[in-house]
Amino acid sequence: MKDELLYCPLGGAGEIGMNMNLYGYGQPENHKWIIVDVGITFADDSIPGIDLILPDTGFIEGRKDNLLGIVLTHAHEDHIGAISYVWPKLKCNIYATPFTATLVIEKFKEKKIDITNYLQIVKLGSSFQLGPFNIEYINLTHSILEPNGLKISTSIGNILHTGDWKCDPEPLVGKNLDSKRLIEIGKEGVVSMICDSTNIFNMGRSGSEGDVRKSLIKIIERQKKRVVVTSFASNVARMETIFYCAKKTGRQISLVGRSMQRIYKAARQCGYLSEVIEPLDPRDTKNISREKIIYLCTGSQGEPMGAMNRISNYIHPDVNIEAGDTVIFSSKIIPGNEKKLYKLHNQLVRDGIEVISEENEFVHVSGHPNRDELKEMYEWIKPRSIIPVHGEQRHMLEHIDFAKKMKIPYPIKVENGDIVRFSKDTTPEVFDKAPYGKIYLDGNIGVEEEAKSIKERKNLSANGFLNVVIIINSRQNTHEPAIINQKGLPIKDLEQFNFNMQDQINKSLKTFSLNNIKQEENIVETLKILCRRHTKEITGKKPLTNINLVRI
Repeated sequence: MKDELLYCPLGGAGEIGMNMNLYGYGQPENHKWIIVDVGITFADDSIPGIDLILPDTGFIEGRKDNLLGIVLTHAHEDHIGAISYVWPKLKCNIYATPFTATLVIEKFKEKKIDITNYLQIVKLGSSFQLGPFNIEYINLTHSILEPNGLKISTSIGNILHTGDWKCDPEPLVGKNLDSKRLIEIGKEGVVSMICDSTNIFNMGRSGSEGDVRKSLIKIIERQKKRVVVTSFASNVARMETIFYCAKKTGRQISLVGRSMQRIYKAARQCGYLSEVIEPLDPRDTKNISREKIIYLCTGSQGEPMGAMNRISNYIHPDVNIEAGDTVIFSSKIIPGNEKKLYKLHNQLVRDGIEVISEENEFVHVSGHPNRDELKEMYEWIKPRSIIPVHGEQRHMLEHIDFAKKMKIPYPIKVENGDIVRFSKDTTPEVFDKAPYGKIYLDGNIGVEEEAKSIKERKNLSANGFLNVVIIINSRQNTHEPAIINQKGLPIKDLEQFNFNMQDQINKSLKTFSLNNIKQEENIVETLKILCRRHTKEITGKKPLTNINLVRI
């Protein structure tokens, strides 16, 4: 049998976020594997109590004896956020460039795991061998430091895994995109390009951080009072721009929020931001006049615990704003966040604070390629096949159409779990399906989508909770009327509601022999149905109901 090269996404195909990719090589049933990226996505309000969602790694856990390592492209949460949760199940080496490695170490420190012996720091632009895979890091540009594409080479041929990227002619911080090496790789021949699809609907080019800087300096120069800027903490180029604007306008700067502080320290540790002015601790800024300070803070998406939300609600311990100040949202409004962001904007405007965002000024550029940049990458690489990832279904279908227009011989649409096979003699194709899914991080425990705890919490959120305690004395009679407690139910006359339910419970109990312990299960189930039915008649809700029989 001939060797084959496999590709399988476990996350990030059909969604934006939770990126996790598998590559396998060798004889069927005996492949050697690598993982590229282990990301998270963030839950929305439809899943109460859940913040983080991870890819289900069961498929690769079953093959961990043949797993050679985890290779990370860059340090965004949707590419590394799950690593400290997933790694303990795999315990393999992790490969990353210095900035990404610094943030990975911090993640493991939070879990009290010493990852030192497993973390291999890879020099920018270098390559290394992992079994049958030769992996080369290619310098790209994106909205974070040290974004990398991966040239993954085997005897079958070369794969270019782009990760997240754009063509930024002036990234400000970090290396420029290595177009020369990309052109060379294209000439060497590329079996397939696994490519970012986020901005496939956007014409033209995504824009440059250099242009954002020119715009922001003009905006900040005209401000007369306090300036608060909120942006993605991971965008070090934008951070450096705010430092630059502070210095140019004669202002001090203070970083607000743990993520902003963590990214700043990681960048400095890796040799970046060495020329910027020294930031002030927020606690030391209270006596600085309004026209002499800029705050750069977290919470650009209106996150409830983000610094910007606490500042706007006047509950931040160190930062205050007042009428005449300006808040600049130097970030994209991510789809799904509009409601909470517009609520935040409206609150600020109502309080006399000027709000500047991408809707009324040029304050942000995307970190992903628009169509002209994609066209350029296609012309450099000239892949035999293309597999769109990092997009929803609509993005990936549009990317397939784009690839056809670019005359790519084999555009392949995949979904999470699809296994694509490449070999020297056959056409690349989806030929099998791996188990895949999502794991919800419920507190400290990972649970499946259909977990009982999730279903119960959704029920609680939608219908409320009813708890009934029935005390049975030694003579096998009810000692008192049932004790009824409820949460989250729209009851106007609570006393009447409880009286009527107690009456129905007593009538139902008379049909049972209370001294027969074997009947308790039937009693509980009957009362549960009765209480839910009664509550539905009064409130229209069928609450999660708990019946307790207590014998004294």
